[in-house]
Amino acid sequence: VQLQASGGGLVQAGGSLRLSCAASERTFSSHTMGWFRQAPGQVREFVAYISAFGDIISYKNSVRGRFTISRDNARNTVYLQMNSLKPEDTALYYCAATLRTSSANENDYNYWGQGTLVTVSS
Repeated sequence: VQLQASGGGLVQAGGSLRLSCAASERTFSSHTMGWFRQAPGQVREFVAYISAFGDIISYKNSVRGRFTISRDNARNTVYLQMNSLKPEDTALYYCAATLRTSSANENDYNYWGQGTLVTVSS
């Protein structure tokens, strides 16, 4: 599965962005999809995941209530709507895919996109 993330950019604190991740194959619909991020000088961390049928969703505590993950299996695309952005959300955001039912562990993800940069100014 090849993944292509897009939608990053520069936004002021309090603003919104929507990230998209398009998959190359129809098998996308059988994969749990996750978003991870890596801030400068930091390790990569889990942000959110959504199961294959969208019935299991989980968020990192610090983004819950501000970010919303969703998917459109007909379009082979997963989204991350990010609202009320904060400077600490600045990072390179990656989408990833796993055949596990659910996981927040990056080591469980087999396929990764190239990352899209989100910069939040104060």
